[in-house]
This record gives sequence, structure tokens and C-alpha cells, in this order.
Amino acid sequence: MNARTLTALLRKELLMMKRNPIVPRLIVAMPVLVMLIIPLVATLDVKDVGVAVVDNDRTELSRRMVADMEASEYLHITGCYARHDEALRQMENGRADVIVSIPEDYQKDWTSGKKPRLAVEANGVDAMKGTLGAQYAARAAARSLTQWQAERGIGLPAAESNTMNLYNPTLNFRNYMIPALMVVLLIIVCGFLPTLNLVGEKEAGTIEAMNVTPVGKLEFVLSKLIPYWAVGLLIVTVGMLIGWLVYGLVPEGSVGSIYLAAILFSLVMSGLGVAIANRSATILQSIFVMFAFIVVFQLMGGLFTPIASMPRWAQGITYALPPRYFIEIMRAVYLKGATPADLAVQYVALAGFALLLSLAAAATYRRRD
Repeated sequence: MNARTLTALLRKELLMMKRNPIVPRLIVAMPVLVMLIIPLVATLDVKDVGVAVVDNDRTELSRRMVADMEASEYLHITGCYARHDEALRQMENGRADVIVSIPEDYQKDWTSGKKPRLAVEANGVDAMKGTLGAQYAARAAARSLTQWQAERGIGLPAAESNTMNLYNPTLNFRNYMIPALMVVLLIIVCGFLPTLNLVGEKEAGTIEAMNVTPVGKLEFVLSKLIPYWAVGLLIVTVGMLIGWLVYGLVPEGSVGSIYLAAILFSLVMSGLGVAIANRSATILQSIFVMFAFIVVFQLMGGLFTPIASMPRWAQGITYALPPRYFIEIMRAVYLKGATPADLAVQYVALAGFALLLSLAAAATYRRRD
């Protein structure tokens, strides 16, 4: 490999990137938009659950239950109704997610030693919000009942336990999502853009002019990839800064562990991108093929859907997806403070994918027709 030739080609690539009307703006705007917007909208946190209450008791206890549910940060009362059909209409109109029906003589029955039950109905259209919302409402009502019984000496209060949330004490879904979002940035910058660059030169015919020069294929391909590798590391740095400045999220582990994973994953995506570019005759072909890989990587790599919740056969497929290992590394380093020794399997897997795809890219590249 001729270092002088590579330097000249890199200078040419940087000038082309600078003159491109889209790439510089994309490189600047994409990490900011991804890291600022997606954590706000792509969340599994269930809050603001609408509760319609059917109060058939209308006693101090029932009013206390309603007040405690209204005071919860996860619930809000859409209204108290005298008939069940009125509350059901609120759910049908999308204003309520849960219906809590307090039976008649509820307070009187508890005072006399009976154990009446509340009727809690959840909206199954949004299964997650309905199910968790019903649990929130039931727990809030049970807490109100326990406190009311303790104040009046009716029965014994339930045994209490202290719950400690490890690694993510606030249970904020953003802390789980932000580290993994960097996989989206690296897939686009180190995989998608180099693919379009190589195929674009093939369509323009400039790659044919390069083929009749003494420039080797290694120098040519490296000149196409090195700028995007550098941009990928810069974007990871920007992503970590945004996570710290905007969301107060900093890695518990070493920043070097993050950069090591980013370098390996950049090699993986660039190898895949070059292999796709070598087999694509037009930009449109490469876009379709690369987009198919991106969809599979995002849906099955553990970015939005936990791998543990997938079917067994789907979990087996994820072992063949490089983003799985990168996402596991990022979350473990950010939330658990894991070291490369703790994540040796994931790092070795990424290195293996990088080597395999680089060999595939070299094997499919033809300098001359």
C-alpha cells in the first residue's frame, strides 16, 4: 500500500464530501436529531393513564381512593360516573384506558369483616398501557385501603418491602434507549453512506478511470472508508455529549470501551456496505438492499424490542446480527459499568463479523472488468 497515494485519495474524498450539498448537513444534523428526538418519542414508559371511576359506594373510602389515584404521577381521573355504561363510553371514545368500579357498600363490607373486590377493566386496544394502567390503579386503590384500615385498626397492614432498582434506579426508558441509538448513527454513516459513494462512482464512470491507474484496490477502498470511520467516531462523541448535556446520562464504564465497540462495529458495517456496493449496478439497487439490512438490524437487534421477549426461533436468528452485540455492549457499559473483560464474548463476536465481512468485501471487489 502506497501511503502517498492514499493521502492524495483521502484529500480528494474530503473535498468531495465538503462539496456535496447533502452529506455535510446530514452528518451534522442526524446525530442531533436522533439523540434529541427519538428518546422523547420512542419510549415504553406508561404514564398519563386515564382512569374512569364508577363510584357506587360514595363514601369516605371511595373518595379517598379516587383522590389517591388522581395524585399518582402515572394516573389521571377522567371522571367519576354513576353508571358503568357512562364510563365504558369514555373508554370507547379513547378518553379512558382503565375503568375502576367501586361496588356498593364497599366501605361497610370492609368494616364488617367482609372482603369485597374492586372491578378493574383495561382497554385491550393498547395492551401495554391498558395492562400496566390497570395494575397502577389496582395498587393505588390497595394502598389507600391499607392506609384506611391501619388508621381505624381494622386488620393488620400488609407487610412492606423495600425495592431497589439496580443500574437504572429511575426506571427511565431513555437511559435504556440512548446508548443503543448510536447503532442507528453508525449503520447510516459507516454502512449506508460509503455504499452510496462507491456505487455513485460506478454509475458516474469515474471508477473505470480509476481502474486504469496504478492505484491499488486497497488504497482506493480505504480512501472511501476512512473518512466515514472518522465521522462515525465523531458522531459517537457528539451522541455521548448530547446524552450527558441534555439527559444527564454518562457512561458508568470506560469511554474507551465505547470507542472500541464503535470501531469494531464501523468495520462491520463498512465491510457489509462495500460487499453490497460491489454487487450493485445502480444506487437504487444498493439502497434497497441496504435498507433491507437496516430494517432487520433495527427490528431484531434489540434496539426497540427486547430480544428476551422474542420467540425462541427469532432469538436464535439474532446471534447472526452484529447490532445485537454492539447494543449489548453499549447498554452494559453505560448502565452497569461493564469492562471489555466482562463483554469479551460480544467484542470477539464483533471482531469476527468485521473480519468475515471484510474478507467478503475483498473477495467481491474487482478492480478491472
